[in-house]
Amino acid sequence: MERLKQRADFLAAATGTKVPAAAFVLQARQRADEGPVRFGFTVSKKVGNAVERNRVRRRLKEVVRLSDPRPIQAGHDYVLIGRRAALKLPFERISTDFAGALRRAHSATTKSPSRGARAATRDPDDRQ
Repeated sequence: MERLKQRADFLAAATGTKVPAAAFVLQARQRADEGPVRFGFTVSKKVGNAVERNRVRRRLKEVVRLSDPRPIQAGHDYVLIGRRAALKLPFERISTDFAGALRRAHSATTKSPSRGARAATRDPDDRQ
């Protein structure tokens, strides 16, 4: 697992899928290459003072470190945006939320086009 450290990488991940959870928001983006998985962690100043922000960031890093590597796909960038709830939620809850967020993020990227997109591509002479 590599880390995202440059602002451009965080901005690129923000264009991908966003999955909210109680303690964080997961942003996932598939890159053009099949390189190693990269994770980034960020916590806004709105969450609290530096001690609280660092505690949230450490908890999120540990969740990723201890998580099951199977749902994490190569060639993806993931950013976890910490929320204030991460300070009080039990660690097990954050871990299960992370696993669920990964599943939802990958299912959102593999879904078929929405009903509106199919209707827009339909031939206008093909009315029923």
